[in-house]
Amino acid sequence: MERQIFINLPVTNVVASSAFYAALGAEPDERFCDASSAMMRFTDTITVMLLEQARFTGFTSKPIADARTHSQALFCLSCADRAGVDRLANIARWAGGRADPMPSQDYGFLYGRSFEDPDGHGWEAVWMDVDAAMAARQQTQDA
Repeated sequence: MERQIFINLPVTNVVASSAFYAALGAEPDERFCDASSAMMRFTDTITVMLLEQARFTGFTSKPIADARTHSQALFCLSCADRAGVDRLANIARWAGGRADPMPSQDYGFLYGRSFEDPDGHGWEAVWMDVDAAMAARQQTQDA
């Protein structure tokens, strides 16, 4: 079985958060959706589990951080090209998130933009030309 990643996020409104992630291209897996949670699948191996805060506290004894004021993690989704990066960041803004809380990155071989979901969880959309990135790294090491 191929390994999978399940990102579990505390949210204030599972319906609004589900709509946000659906706009980004994730599809709900209805087998794991109810009034307090929603499983949103980007691919067969990338899943975001949205848990209303009361439900999320059942998985941890630690307090839930406010993602609008504190950072715990930064998630990243790859895109096929630069236009895909721009498209994803713009969709995030349209769907109720915040686009570009951090400046965009453009190194020629890597292009990225950031966005936040409605609860403030940080995401990046990134395109990278791996061959060009490795060539640039080699040039830096050789210098």
